[in-house]
Amino acid sequence: MAMTDLLSAEDIKKAVGAFSAAESFNYKKFFEMVGLKKKSPEDVRKVFHILDKDQSGFIEEEELKFVLKGFTPEGRDLSDKETKALLAAGDKDGDGKIGADEFATMVAES
Repeated sequence: MAMTDLLSAEDIKKAVGAFSAAESFNYKKFFEMVGLKKKSPEDVRKVFHILDKDQSGFIEEEELKFVLKGFTPEGRDLSDKETKALLAAGDKDGDGKIGADEFATMVAES
């Protein structure tokens, strides 16, 4: 499954483009712009599984660095600072990774 099966290619392009500058990533604005906030819990879970590249059931810090590329190959890598901020926002149980439920909560709170 591709991200464009769930989200509009145009919305993805606009959202990724809005955060193309280094240190500009804001996950709350990004999730809203990309249309994820309006999706069903089932679709949010599908997006989670696309971003979980190693299919471990979690999005680890290394995978978070490439979260924008998970939406489109043209996306940039997040900086270490942005990656750590995104992890801190989503990792509610403090295990150093984001599970599907944590991801869904992060999207819902954005």
